[in-house]
Amino acid sequence: MEGSFAVKGTIAFTAQRDKFTIVENAYLVCQGQRVAGVYQTLPAACQKIPVLDMGARFVLPGTCDLHVHASQFAFQGMGQNIENGKWNTWFDRYAFPDESRFQNHAYAERTYTDFAKALLKTPTTRLCAYATTDRVATEILMHILAGYGFAGYVGKVNMDRNCGDGLLETTQETLEETRRWLDQGAVGGIEPIITPRYFPSCTTEALAGLGRLAEEYRTPVQSHLSEGLDEIEWVKELDPTLDCYIQAYDRAGLLSPVHPVIMAHCVFPTPEEFSLLRSRNVIVAHCPQSNLNSSGRAAPVIDYLDAGIAVGLGTDVGGGNTLHMFRTIFEAILASKVRWAYTTDHPEQISDRQVLTLPGAFYLATKGGGALWHTGSFEPGYCFDAVVLDDSRFCQRADRTPYERLERLITMSDDRDIVAKYINGSCVYMREGEK
Repeated sequence: MEGSFAVKGTIAFTAQRDKFTIVENAYLVCQGQRVAGVYQTLPAACQKIPVLDMGARFVLPGTCDLHVHASQFAFQGMGQNIENGKWNTWFDRYAFPDESRFQNHAYAERTYTDFAKALLKTPTTRLCAYATTDRVATEILMHILAGYGFAGYVGKVNMDRNCGDGLLETTQETLEETRRWLDQGAVGGIEPIITPRYFPSCTTEALAGLGRLAEEYRTPVQSHLSEGLDEIEWVKELDPTLDCYIQAYDRAGLLSPVHPVIMAHCVFPTPEEFSLLRSRNVIVAHCPQSNLNSSGRAAPVIDYLDAGIAVGLGTDVGGGNTLHMFRTIFEAILASKVRWAYTTDHPEQISDRQVLTLPGAFYLATKGGGALWHTGSFEPGYCFDAVVLDDSRFCQRADRTPYERLERLITMSDDRDIVAKYINGSCVYMREGEK
C-alpha cells in the first residue's frame, strides 16, 4: 500500500453519538489522505507500511472549531466581565478597535502567525474562522493557516452599517471586495466562506448581494444568529417586517441547499427559526462559554439534536477565552446541565436529566462539526485528521480504565500533552524529542 502508514496506540473516536469506540494497542491506518481503518492486527497488505508506535498514548480525531474570530485572538481573555453595558459596549471597546488594526498588514502577518502557532498546540485540525473586512488581511490569514497545514474555511467579514471606525464599507465596496477575494479561490486546504457579520451590521442590500455571490460561487456561508435578547430586539427595530431573525438571511438567499450554512449561537430560537434551521439544513455552531458570558443562557442543543438539526462546537475566541476545544467540550456538558436545571420543574431528579454526555459532546467537537469535510471519525473513508495525546503526567498508582483516562485527558489536558497532529494524512506537528 504505497503512501500508507499507521499510528499505533489507544484509538478512540465516536462513530455515533453518545458512544465511544476505544481500542487499545491498535493500529490506525492512513492510505493517502484518508482513513483506511482501525485494526487490532495489521492486515497482510499493510505489513510493510511504516508504523509510528505511540505505546499507550491516545490517538483521537482532530477537533473542528466551527466558530472562531482569528482577528480577536490578540485580546482573548479580556472584556468578558463588562458589567451593566449595552450590547455595543464590548464591540466598541474591544472587537472593533482591534479588528481595525488588521489594515496594517504587517500587524496582520504577526498576529495571525501567533494565532496559527497557538492553534497548532491544540487538538483542532479544522476551523471556520472570521477575519476582518480587510480583503488583503483575510488573504494573509488564509496563507498562514495553509502554511501550517490547517484545513477549513476563512471569511472576509462584511459590514456596511453599524460598525467601528476603519471597518465600515459601502454596500458596493463590500460586494466588490468579496468578489475579488472569491476570485482568488482556495489557498491549500483553506477555502473561502461568505461572512456577513450579522444582520445588524449588514443592510438587506448587502445580504442579498452576498446571497447571489454564494449561489454563483457555490460558497458556504457563516454568520451569527440569536445570540442575545438585546441583539434580537435590535434586529426587530432595524426591520419590523421580519417574522424572526433568521428570516433576514433566508430572504437574501443565504440559506440554500446548494452550499453549507453555519450559524453561530442560536440561543433563543423561535418556533419559526427552529423550523427554518431544520428545513434549510443549517449547522448550528454551539459556543457554550461565550453564550454563558454574553447572555447567561445556554442554547437548546439537545432539542436541536433530537430534531435532526446538525450541531458542532465553536470556541468563539475572543468571546470565548480559549482555543482549546477540550475546554469547549467540558463547557458544552456544563451548559447543558445548566439549561436542564433552569428548564425543569424537578432539578433534583438527576436520573432524568437530558444533558450532553461526554461522548456526546466529543462527537459534536469531532464528527458533528466534521460533517462539513467528512472528518472527525476513524471510520474508513474519512479524512485522516488525528491528534496524539500523552496522559502520562496524570497517571496515578491506581489502574484506570481507558474511558477514565480519556475523560481525565479531555477535562485536564493542555498544550503540554499534544504529541503529534495529522491533517489530511500529513504530519503538521510533532513534539520536540519525539520520533
